[in-house]
Amino acid sequence: MATNGILSGSTNGKYIPIIATGTPGTLIHTAIAAIDRLDRVYLYAVNNHTAAVTVTVEFGDTTAATNVVLTIPSKSGKYVLLNGDVLQNALTANVFASVTAVVACSGYVLRSEITETF
Repeated sequence: MATNGILSGSTNGKYIPIIATGTPGTLIHTAIAAIDRLDRVYLYAVNNHTAAVTVTVEFGDTTAATNVVLTIPSKSGKYVLLNGDVLQNALTANVFASVTAVVACSGYVLRSEITETF
């Protein structure tokens, strides 16, 4: 049975402030170091700035073509960045924003067991 866990870049499940404004972004999560198990990553962001902020998720690598890019309006609630995207083999999810220290991320990981398939 899969287990829920906190993002590895979080302390006790708290929001992760996004400090980086370019690649590599702020570390959000490092996936399980295995090829026979996987992490499904659920990631959300809030923008507490007075203007819209562009947020970029680097998922598994820093190639621009595979980045998730979203513009989040000012003080508009929680936005979904990743919705169960699969990561494994110690790859990382990193985030950077167009403005430093105004966006924060939260989320969780659903980690598979060795005998389980999704």
